[in-house]
Amino acid sequence: MSIHFFGIRHHGVGCARSLQQAFETLQPDIILIEGPPEANDLLPLASLNSMHPPVAILIYAPLQPKHAVYYPFAVFSPEWQAIQYGQRANIVTRFIDLPQSHQLAESINAEKEWLNKQQIELDKLKLEDQQSDQDQNLGVTTDSPDTHESLNKMLAETTELHSGDALKWLATAAGFSDVETWWDHLVEQREDSLDLFTSIEKMMTVARGALNQTLSEREAKREAHMRQMIRMAEKEGFQKIAVVCGAWHVPALQDMPSIKHDADLLKNLTKEKVTATWTPWTYGRLAQQSGYGAGIQAPGWYDHLWHRPKQAAMYWLTDIAQLLRKHDLDASSAHLIEILRLADTLASLRERSRAGLVELMDATQSILFGEHHAPLRLIEKDLLINDRLGTVPPETPLLPLPADVKRLQKNLRFKINTETQILELDLRQENHLEKSIFLHRLNLLGVAWGKIKKNYGKTGTYNETWQLEWQPEFELHLIEANIWGASVAEATNQKLCYDAEKTTRLDEITPLIECILLANATSAIEPVMLRIQSLAATTHDASTLMTAIAPLAKVMRYGNVRKTNLDAVAAVLDGLIQRACIALPLAATGINQEAANQLMTAIRAMDSAIHLLQQPAHTHAWFNALGKCARMQTTQALIAGRSVRILTEQAVWSVEETAQALAFACNNPINPLQTADWIEGFLQGSGLLLILNDVLFNIFNQWVSSLPDSVFIELLPLLRRTFSTFTSPERQQLGQRANVDGSAQLISQNDDQQPIDAIRAQRVLPLLGQIFATAHPIFSEQ
Repeated sequence: MSIHFFGIRHHGVGCARSLQQAFETLQPDIILIEGPPEANDLLPLASLNSMHPPVAILIYAPLQPKHAVYYPFAVFSPEWQAIQYGQRANIVTRFIDLPQSHQLAESINAEKEWLNKQQIELDKLKLEDQQSDQDQNLGVTTDSPDTHESLNKMLAETTELHSGDALKWLATAAGFSDVETWWDHLVEQREDSLDLFTSIEKMMTVARGALNQTLSEREAKREAHMRQMIRMAEKEGFQKIAVVCGAWHVPALQDMPSIKHDADLLKNLTKEKVTATWTPWTYGRLAQQSGYGAGIQAPGWYDHLWHRPKQAAMYWLTDIAQLLRKHDLDASSAHLIEILRLADTLASLRERSRAGLVELMDATQSILFGEHHAPLRLIEKDLLINDRLGTVPPETPLLPLPADVKRLQKNLRFKINTETQILELDLRQENHLEKSIFLHRLNLLGVAWGKIKKNYGKTGTYNETWQLEWQPEFELHLIEANIWGASVAEATNQKLCYDAEKTTRLDEITPLIECILLANATSAIEPVMLRIQSLAATTHDASTLMTAIAPLAKVMRYGNVRKTNLDAVAAVLDGLIQRACIALPLAATGINQEAANQLMTAIRAMDSAIHLLQQPAHTHAWFNALGKCARMQTTQALIAGRSVRILTEQAVWSVEETAQALAFACNNPINPLQTADWIEGFLQGSGLLLILNDVLFNIFNQWVSSLPDSVFIELLPLLRRTFSTFTSPERQQLGQRANVDGSAQLISQNDDQQPIDAIRAQRVLPLLGQIFATAHPIFSEQ
């Protein structure tokens, strides 16, 4: 009986290739891999032709899907190659890490403990008298080590963090600036080396001894469980046991403590029910930039090293040339030859066996770009990562909702990839309408695969432009959303009903009607409308009522395109408009500036909604309410000015009535601030009324001119705020007009005060005669 340990780096090309050769030589009868034992039943799926890495094993708690963990694999991952070898050779293959049923249970319990502590601290704070003390104590509690003790335990230092210091020390001793470059040169660029794992084992033994760190409780339990699984394989009679694990663990697994020692560590472990499945993954998620702890710097480069070990540099440079030419940048064959030569020279100067990624990138920068770094960023984004989405076989176990999503994606002919796609939809076409409904439903379920973009050049309500970009974590979001229903349609309806039931404000629930329309969630219309009616009956605030009307009006406009019966919406909308129009005049009386600004926003939204509906009854009620606000002297000035503005624009009021209202507002020497508020409400958003109407302009101009200097300085910030809402051409025209009128007024004043000096005027007559070529005097003396 023999046990062979293969210490690898996760996603290491050299380790994967050497592991292949080692297995061919050793011919093990069992392969033990660092990984989740819950996924052992999924291993046969890895050998199917329809499984294409990158993929990941997803382990999650069905009752709390947010507690989940991924185990990603690329084609060049040593663990993936070990799985493939085991399936091809029909060898027993097992994962031996500490089961995630225990690890997730620990994290769930830690979260509960942390939340309980937070609640206790919050209850204590509520007993204190001063709010400032509450806020201060809350901040200290949130960040204190005692409160986060359980979270620190849950997020204990991982293996990579323990090994990172030692590897950094070794890389520095070898003359490398970072661990990635050192490991790539030492291990990944080696083609086939049977002695590689022996060297790694010795290096890690020295590193763990030199680092002399105490393992976290989590890491100790993980290594204890792996040793127990090795003992189990020995007990079952396997003769050639191959153990594939992270290089850092090899010394701990070789030096077996007593069985009792490991059993004590694994005693009384809590357990949580978990489920495992395969899910597609991306190279982008394998990269260090994604935050993945075991990430690699350049998955795209490693892919070249795996498939073309002797020609990786040449193919890499070919990809660079294609990318640059695609973006209209120079990259000739001569350039590539020079880059390859320079990279080889750099490798020789750095005493390396051959050019690696660092040498190739340095040479590319020097030959092609010089001091310009932008093209290099393009290469790093598109080629170093070389993002791609893997696929999993149809036989992969799925929950009902994710399975329904995949079925709909296939039926609607969606292409699933991580690249950004622009999708133009014409909702008059049945297939396009179904795609739109599907994307809206996914958004409601928390799967933001598509985002609506502004459609420039297409103003029809039947046009939609979507930006699609699939992310691997959407698989988990679908698992979380599975609690709402077994199909996309059912889950969407249930989620909308739940959101409506928990909403307590009218202006927060009415936007759900638009969501119902866009997602064609017809089953949710009745319960949501009942909830809206319930909230509307207890809502008396005019601002809330008017804010709630705008989404409903938008829904009524889209009804014809979406082919949805909106009679129930229309009935509720009629009632809300009537109540809002009745409540507005009273709500605009005796309010402060903050409430007036809020009501002003609601009035503008309500006005847009009334224009959108184009119902005579609604329009009449709305204009009557605005007329009351405009005429009542107790109305807040900002609201009164806006009411007059709307009535004037809609030709409800004549120019004479508007001029009278403006003159009355400006005739307030006791409180000029109130006049400024009225003018802000009247003019905010556009200055066309002043530009096109001389009477209104003169009234406003005379009021400004009559202000004393001290009052003008006081009102200047308010006036500037109002004029800042005008467009640049509007401000320019008003400025020119004010300048011309001011000059004319000054000339008129000069005419009245200073008569013409005839003697001085006579002095220019000879010069004017020469200019006009006449010998006769232009003016005769009087």
